[in-house]
Amino acid sequence: MIPFKYFPGPVRGILALIFYLINTLFWTAPLFILTLLKFLVPVPAFRRFVTDVLHGLVAHWVSVNNFNQRLFSDTRWEVAGVEDLQPKGWYLVVANHQSWVDILVLQRVFNRRIPLLTFFIKKELIWIPLLGQAWWALEFPFMKRYTTAYLKKHPEKRGKDIEATQKACEKFKHQPIAVMNFIEGTRFTPEKRRRSASPYANLLRTKAGGMALVLATVGRQLHRILDVTIVYPNGRKSFWEFMCGKIDRIHVQVDQIPVTPQMTGDYVADRAFKRQFQAWLNDLWIKKDQRITAVLIDAQNAGSHEKARLSVPEEKSREELLADSREAAQSAP
Repeated sequence: MIPFKYFPGPVRGILALIFYLINTLFWTAPLFILTLLKFLVPVPAFRRFVTDVLHGLVAHWVSVNNFNQRLFSDTRWEVAGVEDLQPKGWYLVVANHQSWVDILVLQRVFNRRIPLLTFFIKKELIWIPLLGQAWWALEFPFMKRYTTAYLKKHPEKRGKDIEATQKACEKFKHQPIAVMNFIEGTRFTPEKRRRSASPYANLLRTKAGGMALVLATVGRQLHRILDVTIVYPNGRKSFWEFMCGKIDRIHVQVDQIPVTPQMTGDYVADRAFKRQFQAWLNDLWIKKDQRITAVLIDAQNAGSHEKARLSVPEEKSREELLADSREAAQSAP
């Protein structure tokens, strides 16, 4: 039983946020001191050492966040497929995306099991005070993306974003890494599904380009692709609802997929490879969609059975009361 179980949800949410803030501030000072040292001392060996220390600090930060979650919520975690993972391995992690809670879920599931989860960051975000510099120090890859309208005006920039992504991935060859990619590109909502004419019941269409580029650049170093399916059986919740302990269950299935030569190729120039890769990824997404549907149906059936189970004693007790009343009436003088 959690210590704050009987506190009102909003109170639990506020306390949880305060604990998150205290934990973040505690690790901020050493993180930025090391970031400054890394910037000032451009020696590769020293920078690699600082990066390892920084990754350790983030692992401690996540561990305390996980304790915070256990302190303020009694969510039941159903996690499968995380056996035999290597903290010093190379992984590409792909997952469906429904809520900001997904990031906390992934951090909790993979912390200290694999290297620090590394996200692709838009290049413009490097200028966010402190945070952008921390991402740089943690070796998060920065990407430059051009809109279709911009490329029409500046055709010479076509392909430059891909080159920049490949260059950013080069650093992954020299240290264990876990590259995280939400390949839907955005969070799932029924409205987005309708607008994009997604063929899936619980997912959006995939955007395969980024995943293909990572595989093409560091495919030989990767131990596995970790295909993560995240399901909230009782309905998708917001970050605030998670803070308030309003999520009863979280289901996480991790499938470890070997990286084969058929997964690596020139996604931009080789049309045959592009079709093949998209077909493989679509098949993966079909299976994921079916799995999500199965979990949701099981949860719905379990809820119906629970309601039925709870209603039976209620009916029986009423019948017993009526029987007692009849017996009392018959025995009355």
